[in-house]
Amino acid sequence: MKQLGSKVLETARLVLRPFCAADAQQAFTNWMSDAEVTRYLTWTPHTDISFTQQLLEQWGQESVLSDVYHWAIVWRKTGEVIGDICVVSSDKRSERAELGYCLSRAFWGRGIMTEALLAVINFLIEQVGFSRIEAKHATANFASGRVMEKCGMKEEGVLHRYYCLPSTGEWVDVSVHAILRGDWQARRFGAARWMNVTWQAM
Repeated sequence: MKQLGSKVLETARLVLRPFCAADAQQAFTNWMSDAEVTRYLTWTPHTDISFTQQLLEQWGQESVLSDVYHWAIVWRKTGEVIGDICVVSSDKRSERAELGYCLSRAFWGRGIMTEALLAVINFLIEQVGFSRIEAKHATANFASGRVMEKCGMKEEGVLHRYYCLPSTGEWVDVSVHAILRGDWQARRFGAARWMNVTWQAM
């Protein structure tokens, strides 16, 4: 496996790049302060932009590390930061990575998260060398599950009472989805045709 870090990835409609402190206002407005976006997540909406600024400064500092994979999702047409996607955990020995993502509610239902996830899966498998990419979603979050399925990730099972929602105290079951290198390589050419994925080597 290689350690390539958060290289810039480009698709037909998106640019995926490392975060910087200047992204704080758009990140706060577009999704980090939105209770609907964070409804099924393990963190509560941001109520103070200063917290968002501190977090993005940390993310920006971490972006130079070769074993960190974390991208701002940028709408190519306007340059607006509309979400994020990252490796939340990984095991190099097992060649396994788990992904997490968020997207501004204004951009839901347009295939954008699918496009971003496909680009990241492609990069992590084809360039970095992971053999297994997985992700989890609350079973009630059907839209996130559909995104994973459209990327070829297969549901492997349900983990019951996996975490407690900080906003409501409700216990959540999660569905585990994954795709293996061989399955991805069997379908990647069809996906790449409409994604037009490129990545910058520097």
